[in-house]
Amino acid sequence: MEKPTLVILAAGMGSRYGGLKQMDTFTPEGDTIIDFSIYDALQAGFGKFVFIIRKRFEKDFKDIFNKKLEGKAEVVYVYQELDSVPEKYINPERVKPWGTGHALLMAKDVVNENFAIINGDDFYGKEAFEVMANSLMTKDKESYQFNTMAYLLKNTVSEHGYVSRGECEVNENGFLTDVTERTHIEKIDGKLMRKDEDGNFISIDENTIVSMNFWGFTPKCFNFGNRLFEEFLEANKTNIKAEFYIPSIVNEILKSGKATVEVLKSDAKWFGVTYKEDKEIVEKAIKDLKEQGVYPTKLW
Repeated sequence: MEKPTLVILAAGMGSRYGGLKQMDTFTPEGDTIIDFSIYDALQAGFGKFVFIIRKRFEKDFKDIFNKKLEGKAEVVYVYQELDSVPEKYINPERVKPWGTGHALLMAKDVVNENFAIINGDDFYGKEAFEVMANSLMTKDKESYQFNTMAYLLKNTVSEHGYVSRGECEVNENGFLTDVTERTHIEKIDGKLMRKDEDGNFISIDENTIVSMNFWGFTPKCFNFGNRLFEEFLEANKTNIKAEFYIPSIVNEILKSGKATVEVLKSDAKWFGVTYKEDKEIVEKAIKDLKEQGVYPTKLW
């Protein structure tokens, strides 16, 4: 049985956090959040790790992660840059790459096995990786059976500002029927609100199922993304802030009628850092997990 691959989205710049949060440490031992994802994924049976990064951080990433994974798994680095698009769409005014959907497409040439993709700055939990690995290991890599790890919105928001989440619609059989990227969800006076297309706040149910960008794919998913990204670039060539998200690809997958996306659930508690103020909460949560023996004091 072929081991699945884990693709880690780590090219984001952390503008709301105030620095490269993928490199920030959260324990006295110097662990990053990515360290826990890699540790959990190795335990769950993943056999290869693909980091999607900016070229200028290559040395930092290699210094931190290569020695930890040496002899344990294959490690590959791919680069998401402003010019990783057809030449006619390169815009010198643009400052950030084109978003998570663009990042996913960067992995196309190095991922030939079933794979999961995650954010580098989210802590997904041990059980989530186990559930995902079991699902990927039982899938034929020629199939169009994909999946996503679901979380409840109320467990994924920050007390310190707005977040973006993929709002999922799920049918009675547990399959995704639609996913909408909500780019501004915020707790206001104790209630969860989201901005609509006109920038007005409307309420959103705290038990809404959301995607935290933990998707499980076979290599067939790449068949959907390239054409869609070209269309997106054409439509947004003058918009220097437009981003192409993984949910856009997933909706294309769903619309095609060729593929299914099963919604997986686990008891894992998600946490993450969007703002500098979130750091203390994450540090305490990780400290508790180490004290409970879920993780050893020294991961490596």
